[in-house]
Amino acid sequence: MTHQLSLDPVDLEIARNRLESIAEEVGTALIRTSYSPNIKDRRDCSAGVYRPNGELIAQAEHIPLHLGLMPVLIRNTLAEIGVDSLAPGDVVITNNPYQGGSHLPDICLITPVHLDGEVVAVVANMAHHVDVGGLAPGSMATHATEIFQEGIRIPPLRMIRQGEIQQDILDLLLTNVRTADKTRGDLMAQVAANSLGVRRIQELVEDWGVARFRTAGQALIDYAERRTRAALGAMPDGSARFVDYLEHTGIREDDVPIVATVRKQGDELVVDLTECADQVEGAVNCSYAVAEACAAYAVKALTDPTLPSNEGLIRPVTVLTRPGSVVAAQYPAPVSHGNTQTAQRIVDALFGAFEQIVPERVPAAASGSMSIVTIGGHDPETGRYFSYVETYGGGQGALPNMDGADAVHTHMTNTRNTPCEVIEREYPLRVKRYAIAHGTGGNGRFTGGSGLVRELQLTVGRASAVVATARVTRCPWGLHGGEPGSPAQVHVLRNGTWQQLAVMDRLDLHRGESLRIQTAGGGGYGQPDV
Repeated sequence: MTHQLSLDPVDLEIARNRLESIAEEVGTALIRTSYSPNIKDRRDCSAGVYRPNGELIAQAEHIPLHLGLMPVLIRNTLAEIGVDSLAPGDVVITNNPYQGGSHLPDICLITPVHLDGEVVAVVANMAHHVDVGGLAPGSMATHATEIFQEGIRIPPLRMIRQGEIQQDILDLLLTNVRTADKTRGDLMAQVAANSLGVRRIQELVEDWGVARFRTAGQALIDYAERRTRAALGAMPDGSARFVDYLEHTGIREDDVPIVATVRKQGDELVVDLTECADQVEGAVNCSYAVAEACAAYAVKALTDPTLPSNEGLIRPVTVLTRPGSVVAAQYPAPVSHGNTQTAQRIVDALFGAFEQIVPERVPAAASGSMSIVTIGGHDPETGRYFSYVETYGGGQGALPNMDGADAVHTHMTNTRNTPCEVIEREYPLRVKRYAIAHGTGGNGRFTGGSGLVRELQLTVGRASAVVATARVTRCPWGLHGGEPGSPAQVHVLRNGTWQQLAVMDRLDLHRGESLRIQTAGGGGYGQPDV
């Protein structure tokens, strides 16, 4: 088949489904072969297929945060390492947030697809590892003041060269993490998942031919762009600004303004985040790629959720950030909680601005945080380090036509919970309570969803814990007369007494002590019925 600029609608849909199914299969293989509950059970990972220049063709529907983030990281990585220098069997590893990554636990593996000596595509996946070193087990210290305290930062390196593991590189990485056995297993699962994707694409190219495969990739991106422009074009023109706040820098309580201005004209959109606060001393800074991911998510959520997740989705959207701000952090700013906190607040600010343009589409504020808890240390029974990492759902904001859902992950996160049985099997922890925090959603014509509560008790001598949530002093806002959701709460049980902790805190737990987190409820929508 000769190279052409477009496919007919039937061929286009076939191409879309075949490529998306490959991305889904890569993600499924990673989940099923991984070692840690963080990937196997919580599914904190994503996978995609890219053109040789790093443009996203198809992505598995896993983590919204990775939708706009992975293409930036992969594009910059390929440009630095040189895609033409990659040989069959090479696998590149990186986690650099300043190159477009998210935070250090999110390690990305990139594998080229060769045919007749030429790179025709790239398969990549990203997974959140349970530890990459740093100040605290789990590598999510809220109190880090520079990137070096957050763990090992990996520049683009060939972890595998022409099919041979570079043992010195792998040894260097594993020497700097607490959970070397889990980390090695998860890395090999990432390698295997990409290998499956390479095989599937080679089969596809053998069926279609290189020219048709390239045509299909370009056609799918153009198709997504056309649909996104049509969806934006159907939205009223306008400009709006909204200010929301983070409540903590990671070091201290403080209002950190997140300011979003959206300007929609015709079939194009400008998202301006240049008024956001300067980067802070604590770990809530995020990379500019995270900001782009938030914009991509907002467009898809508020226009047409069926829009294809590829390069074309973001083409009609211009995202403006200011280098050195909390949403475009520069070296050596710490960034571990830019994902868990700031990404969610960027979405809240964007939704607050869009509500002034398309009020009938925007829900009230959700729980506003990925609400992460890490507990780690040395387990004397196994003689090894353990690292428990989990994010918790909260209340979904009420929608213009329905109540918000209870105890769910919202916006930039889409992970599952870790089953109680898995927690107690894998870690020296006992789940004392896990329940919906009924009644924490904001009242309204439609009620916000309730948050959840989980209590974990340590069963060994000592461990380090980090907890980070939000919406404590500034509750999730309601809309059109709806009431705000109830705030999040964190407590530790010591000497028989529950003591309240800060919104972002670190502490030592001792045997028999418990940590309890209750996530915020979602805001209500509309005046409550009398």
